[in-house]
Amino acid sequence: MSVEAGRRPQAGGTGAAGTRLPSHLAELASCKRGGETATQANATMTMRQAGLARLHMHDNGHRQSARHERHSTMANRDGQVAALDDPVGESLRGHHAHLARRLGRATTYLPEVATFSAVTADPGPQEWADLAQLLGRGEFADMFSCAATPPSDWQPVFVLEGRQMIWPGGSRPDHPHGATVTGVVELGADSVPEMLDLVARAQPGPFWPRTHELGAYLGIHDNGTLVAMAGERLRPPGWTEISAVCTAPEARGRGHAARLITALVARIAARNERPFLHVAEANTDAIALYERLGFETRKHVTFRGFRTP
Repeated sequence: MSVEAGRRPQAGGTGAAGTRLPSHLAELASCKRGGETATQANATMTMRQAGLARLHMHDNGHRQSARHERHSTMANRDGQVAALDDPVGESLRGHHAHLARRLGRATTYLPEVATFSAVTADPGPQEWADLAQLLGRGEFADMFSCAATPPSDWQPVFVLEGRQMIWPGGSRPDHPHGATVTGVVELGADSVPEMLDLVARAQPGPFWPRTHELGAYLGIHDNGTLVAMAGERLRPPGWTEISAVCTAPEARGRGHAARLITALVARIAARNERPFLHVAEANTDAIALYERLGFETRKHVTFRGFRTP
């Protein structure tokens, strides 16, 4: 049951066949309205460009050393990037292990934290049975970008095409660290009521009472009211996903999303990790914004959800 090409479901909207999309997928698929723009990110030379520059600038003796350095760095990056092939599972087995429920090799998040579940790359019948037992009969199994196919008695709920975008290694934004960006503040447990209120108004996708435990969340206030926020979600080794980017309808068009993303990129890079994010393929406005801010497409993914037997 795929979403029609070019359709942009609203939060909690329906797919092509009338299937109601889970709200986090509506977040991926819906484009922000109001013409929100971002200032062009300062041009930063990527690692590959830097390597090519060295090859042109140095003599033949130096070229061999530069080429070896560039290839070694890219090999290290490729090894780390592999963690992004299973971002949910890598997070649940690592940084978010304290927020996980497990049975055998199946894992899922605690209630009111997140809905994502994970199995291994080649799960057998017992692993699917364990996940079904974890979730309960007739419950929603959000498999995110997992490519494994569950047994035939698992009812398909949605399919949505998207892409995974990453921040290029070797570069950092020329902005202050994290919440020191002007007007951007850190949100904590005491901010949950106003965060939930903003989610209700902006409808970016699911945000539960304990979602803030996944990572840092930043916000922007206007006359004491939270009007925009963004935060950290999945945490595979060496990476942090930026998610929950939302702006109240009355505050759109002011560049809040760009400021928050820039602040999060700086915060993540400061701890020697790299940011990444996910977006629906049909959400061309968001893709354009992320590209202006410096993100690059790593690969195309398919998001899928099922109902347990």
